[in-house]
Amino acid sequence: MNQPPRRELFNALPLKRVRDRQGYHWFVVGTVCVGAFMAALDASIINIALPVMKRDLHTSIGMVEWVSLSYILTLAAFIVPFSRLSDMFGRRWMYTMGFSVFIVGSFLCGFTPSLIFMFPARILQAVGAAMLQANSVSIITAATPSHARGKAIGIQASAQGVGLSLGPLIGGALITLVGWRWIFYVNVPVGIIGTMLGVLILPQDGKKSQRQKFDFLGAGLLGPTLVAIVYILNAGTQASWTSPAVVVSFIVVVVGGAAFYIIEHRVQSPMVDLKLFRSKVFSLGNLSGLLSFAVMYAVMFLEPFFLDNVRRLDALTSGLFLTAIPIGMTIFTPISGAISDRFGAQRPLVAGMVSATLGGCLLALTTVRYSVPTTLVGLLLVGVGMGVFTPPNNSQVMGSVPSNRLGITGGMLNMSRTLGMGLGVTLGGLSYQLFLQLQGVHGEALASYAQMIQAFRNVFIVIAAIAFTVSILSGVYSGDCKRDMKVTNVYRG
Repeated sequence: MNQPPRRELFNALPLKRVRDRQGYHWFVVGTVCVGAFMAALDASIINIALPVMKRDLHTSIGMVEWVSLSYILTLAAFIVPFSRLSDMFGRRWMYTMGFSVFIVGSFLCGFTPSLIFMFPARILQAVGAAMLQANSVSIITAATPSHARGKAIGIQASAQGVGLSLGPLIGGALITLVGWRWIFYVNVPVGIIGTMLGVLILPQDGKKSQRQKFDFLGAGLLGPTLVAIVYILNAGTQASWTSPAVVVSFIVVVVGGAAFYIIEHRVQSPMVDLKLFRSKVFSLGNLSGLLSFAVMYAVMFLEPFFLDNVRRLDALTSGLFLTAIPIGMTIFTPISGAISDRFGAQRPLVAGMVSATLGGCLLALTTVRYSVPTTLVGLLLVGVGMGVFTPPNNSQVMGSVPSNRLGITGGMLNMSRTLGMGLGVTLGGLSYQLFLQLQGVHGEALASYAQMIQAFRNVFIVIAAIAFTVSILSGVYSGDCKRDMKVTNVYRG
């Protein structure tokens, strides 16, 4: 009996001429890179548009900030549940559907007549982004041979770096030439290309041996807990710790986190399999990833304030300075991935964070003895360090879990990155305020140039110390990697 036309079409995908080629996994990597580029571009392009959106939509700074915050909080709430769903039902179609949802959300963001309409559109856009991010690294890991995994993940990270680098430039050009709405419309053609590539190229998911139940209770507890954590980290720079929203968020984190821990030990198919944390590679790799992104985002948050408040540079010049970080990441992520595939992960892990440490030290030095070359080299070393560190770290973490946990592991890595971003901004802002207060200054507007310089110098030293700590931590857990891989035996049979 002939198969129905729809089933025949389904079995014909991905395209035979592509999947039968030697090096087919590189086509998969290229497809995933489209989503990585689009998500990174959107993340970096939005901030430059907020002042213009504030004026055109006739709103306040406090309200327009929620255009960014609503996206981040939604991403935090959905990325781990979508990761679990992809392990249960398949990564291919969830990734492709993510493009479609992101396209619709992007179009609605550009079409929005008011700020109230913008918020649900941004939430829908973030849901699509969560579906993409929940599956990107896991798709690459499942499709790529182990000997090329580091290079593949490095290329994906490089695509993110390109998106971050071009975001301010493309955003500035679009806003100047055709208006801020086009920073959202530009996602539509890119998303259509990504959707078509996903349908035609991404590999079919393996058959699921046993249908598992989705942990709705765990998802219901984890989502609000992660949202509360991210909100606290984003609100931390305002130091409004006694505000009702922040107090409620702390309560949600404590109660929700404790309840989630208890539930996940009792349900048969947990949202997050806590057995994964028995692996040093998984647990310390996620912690190192979180701290590394905290280092980078603390620098990216503080350096513009130093260049503006102390050096009196304009926003365009400061933006050009900061492009040194994503440029360093873009160049060195694929190189580091290839090196780790050939020689092991330990050396690039340590070297990456040593580079970030040196970058932090140079930035601390340039606060006192300012020079353009020293500042650029310091920022570049931070970007190079992240580019060298991230691919082997992600590759080791993804390689430490069984295939039926790749989705949730990729989601945890992306969640660690999101938390690290928020932690970095909070760390930078609060540390700067603290070092001013230690000099008897209560309020940035009251600080002299000498006091600001000393505060900036001390914060950059703290950032360098954190990067150095991560280098030591990475050396320890990467050295134990092979011995610790026995954790995967827990899931066999």
